Amino acid sequence: MIKRIYLSMFRRVWYLLNMYRFKHIGKGSYLRNPLQIDKPQNIIIGKRTYIGYKAWLAAVPIVNTGSSELKIGDGCGIGNFNHIYATKSVIIENDVLTADKVYISDNLHSFDDISIPIIYQPVKQIKEVVIGSGSWIGENVCILGASIGKNCVIGANSVVNRDIPDYSVAVGAPAKIVKRFCVDKQAWLKTDAQGNFI
Repeated sequence: MIKRIYLSMFRRVWYLLNMYRFKHIGKGSYLRNPLQIDKPQNIIIGKRTYIGYKAWLAAVPIVNTGSSELKIGDGCGIGNFNHIYATKSVIIENDVLTADKVYISDNLHSFDDISIPIIYQPVKQIKEVVIGSGSWIGENVCILGASIGKNCVIGANSVVNRDIPDYSVAVGAPAKIVKRFCVDKQAWLKTDAQGNFI
């Protein structure tokens, strides 16, 4: 009981000390000992959102490209060691759950010029990312310039590089849809890789 009261007080103090650091952070939200936060003035975090141990959050625009925004909605649970990097826009809607070691990004390193080591090549914008409300992202998932619909499940170790529609289960590298919720039958049914019911 005393531990719970202490933890509640600690989180309130943390919130008061950090509320002006971000573009916005909602009441009851907490980041547990983050590894790094780049450009917090471009980061919006909703209410009652918990971000786990050693997360790295960034909202850094590519040089001369204007603004960048990372938005995490209300009631989200972001796992330990998550790395979320926006150069233009990454939006995580309400009540999204991510496991540990998830990577989400709207960009990647260029590798077009084979005469230059990749480390010295520019970062390239891929596509803005939206993760729909109520979705669950499994352990070690990479989301690279792709959006995920509402109430989706992305299996552990998947690499998502194309959009996944609402109410889908996707697995693999690259991730393929294996199930979708059928409204007519009110059940989760198997699909082909394109999401068509089998």
